[in-house]
Amino acid sequence: MAESKMLVFSNAVEGQDDAFNEWYDNQHLAEVVDVPGVSSGQRFEIVPAALPGGNGAAPAHRYLAVYELSDDPDAVVQAFLARAANGEIRLSKALDASTLAVSVWRARGDGHAAD
Repeated sequence: MAESKMLVFSNAVEGQDDAFNEWYDNQHLAEVVDVPGVSSGQRFEIVPAALPGGNGAAPAHRYLAVYELSDDPDAVVQAFLARAANGEIRLSKALDASTLAVSVWRARGDGHAAD
């Protein structure tokens, strides 16, 4: 099976970044990694820098979580949704759910590394 990653782009509710990061770092990340078929997870925050050729618009999301999937992505997503439905995965009121974007990506090719 090809390597897959689940990317979760998110934002905190305005003024709730501290509560959002506390919840994500100390609760949510572990709950998601505990889902069968999720082998690891790591969070990132945007680096505010001008990119060459950029239009100067602010990015839509401030935070990103990248989860490594070790099982069929459909099975992992179904397991995640089941745990969310039964309360094993709890969401925070500090999460701006209206801006949440989740997608699963499968590797193409072998990739390249710098010499």
